[in-house]
Amino acid sequence: MNEPKESMQNATHDVGMFGAHDERKEKRNWTPLIVGFALMLVIVAAIVILGRSKPDVVKTADPYAANLTVEQAKLSQADNFVGATVTYIDLTVRNTGTRTVVGGTVRAVFRDTLGQAVQTETLPLRALVPHSLGGEDEAGDLAVAPLGPGQTRVLRLTVEHISSEWNQAQPELEFRGLRFK
Repeated sequence: MNEPKESMQNATHDVGMFGAHDERKEKRNWTPLIVGFALMLVIVAAIVILGRSKPDVVKTADPYAANLTVEQAKLSQADNFVGATVTYIDLTVRNTGTRTVVGGTVRAVFRDTLGQAVQTETLPLRALVPHSLGGEDEAGDLAVAPLGPGQTRVLRLTVEHISSEWNQAQPELEFRGLRFK
């Protein structure tokens, strides 16, 4: 009868594939876990810092804007390649001042039939320049075709979507953040 007891004792001390595990504590290497956690903190901090840096939006009209006279505004619409309607506002602008304008933005306020603002957009100033391969003019950086003193140039504003409540009249325009040569 001693024999079965010995085989049971041997069976409890044997560590097999599905048997009991050795109860000795293993030393845990914390270095990879700490390095991984620190790396994740650095990545999250970088995303937060980079995400917070937004370009300054000028909230008032530029003082030089009084020297830019909109002589004509022409609205047109076209469908883009995904089927959405894009609105173009071509402004014929005369520079009556003494500085050369090479960039800036325009604040456009679209109104409904009651005169209430239904959409406000801040759009970059882009000049209509001849296409390099011929054909129709295209909107390009104003620095490529600056608006000098006494000059008149067509500037194009492109609006991807306008509220359906818009009254189809010319929007109110205000030049902001003008840059000069």
